[in-house]
Amino acid sequence: MREQVATQKVGTRSGSAGSRSRSAKGAQRPSKRERSEGLPLAARLRNLIGYAPLVLKLSALAIVIALAFLGYRAAAAASFFQVRTVQAAGLNRSSAQAIEAAVRDEVRATGVWQADLTSVSARLEKLPWVRTAVVTRVLPDGIRVRITERQPRVVVRMGSGRLVWVDEDAVVLNELNSTDPMPAFFLRGWNEDESVTAAAENRRRVAKFMELQRDWDGDRLSDRVSEVNVQDLVDVRAQLAGADSQIEIRLGSQDQGKRLRPALETLDQLKQTARGPYVSYLDLNQGKRIVVGMVTGAHAFSDVLASEDSTGNVPEPEKSKTPGDKTKEKDNKTRTPPKKVEQKRT
Repeated sequence: MREQVATQKVGTRSGSAGSRSRSAKGAQRPSKRERSEGLPLAARLRNLIGYAPLVLKLSALAIVIALAFLGYRAAAAASFFQVRTVQAAGLNRSSAQAIEAAVRDEVRATGVWQADLTSVSARLEKLPWVRTAVVTRVLPDGIRVRITERQPRVVVRMGSGRLVWVDEDAVVLNELNSTDPMPAFFLRGWNEDESVTAAAENRRRVAKFMELQRDWDGDRLSDRVSEVNVQDLVDVRAQLAGADSQIEIRLGSQDQGKRLRPALETLDQLKQTARGPYVSYLDLNQGKRIVVGMVTGAHAFSDVLASEDSTGNVPEPEKSKTPGDKTKEKDNKTRTPPKKVEQKRT
């Protein structure tokens, strides 16, 4: 029986493969940069062309974005976003037609989506009776407006005699109608110039008038006043009403609200005298002292002083002297007494 002997093979797969792998691992390949530097110009151009698809993709993406933006602009101005409904709330005296017309005119070119809401609000606040306007979008084709109206506060007598309502910002609203509640008294002395300076002056006049109105309403004196002249805020004057309509109270520049009562009390006391019907004005510019202006007939004026005595009563004004009386008084002062003649006895 023959024995089979396994002989060892030299250069087996494991041995040859291991040696080749070790030799392969030991060998260092040249870097990409080194290989590219060693390439000729034609090869380099072919490598650059390999990146061309990426550049084309980026360019196509930029074009798509630009077209989308242009399409957005076009869509915003398209009929889809054109205003079709205008909703207005808070209207009492304001004109709904005027508000809707102003909104449509303002957003006609831009559409609802691109509308400048601040510009729309500013335009609406220039309309009569509109004090503030809050504007919002109602996509795709609506605009909503919430109005806060101006409130008539004071009736002003213009230079032409017209009576008009103004608000606390001195904005002229409309004329006084027969159906409107009649105020106790009017404001006089309005600056009718259309300028920034005139508007600022009129705001101060309205503020002073409303202050006096509050004071006199609280003291129940408003019914005795017909008009208040605030043309000069350092010389405020009140024209009385009713039977005293010919009398003016000059309140000065301070404490005008408090000065009316003592002036009326002084007037009421003077009316109990014979000179009461001839009172023309009472001037309180000097504080506690009251200057009373008297009229004699219909042409001669005189100023007298009236002040409270220790008992709180106002003394009756003294009658003013006429020019003839002053001349007689002067002649009396200059006239010398006759000399005494002594007779000598012989």
